[in-house]
Amino acid sequence: MPLEPGDPAPVVTAPNQHGESVTPDAEGPTVVYFYVEDGTPGCETQADQFGLEAESYEAAGVTVYGVSTDTVDSHSEFAADRGIEFDLLADADGELCEAFDVGRDHAGRAERTTFVIADGEVVRTHEGVAPDGHARDLLLELYDSGVVDLDS
Repeated sequence: MPLEPGDPAPVVTAPNQHGESVTPDAEGPTVVYFYVEDGTPGCETQADQFGLEAESYEAAGVTVYGVSTDTVDSHSEFAADRGIEFDLLADADGELCEAFDVGRDHAGRAERTTFVIADGEVVRTHEGVAPDGHARDLLLELYDSGVVDLDS
């Protein structure tokens, strides 16, 4: 069962698509979304839509991180192919999945799960996310719930 609202946000570090070591901000607001695999249709849709909403997330003060169990090289190619500018974190050893209690399939790939972190804790968890529309719906939810301020 993934981390739930009220659970402390794990402090994790993983390499991004550029091979740089990245630690997502636990104070947030931060979105950490786990996806199945680079280059698959649903994952392309989800990444593309987070990319399209990037300016809106940035304007709201929200940082977005994508995570899969793919390698840095795979993330690098995926990011280049899709024009992804936000960090994709490589979790090839499953440490981030473990830290967030994200389930994995028989091949070891992460189940599609999204977390919103703010003030050092998980404030939202979404399991079994449908990729199409998720980025926009999540942003609207963050405004509606007060996680981000309309004046930001």
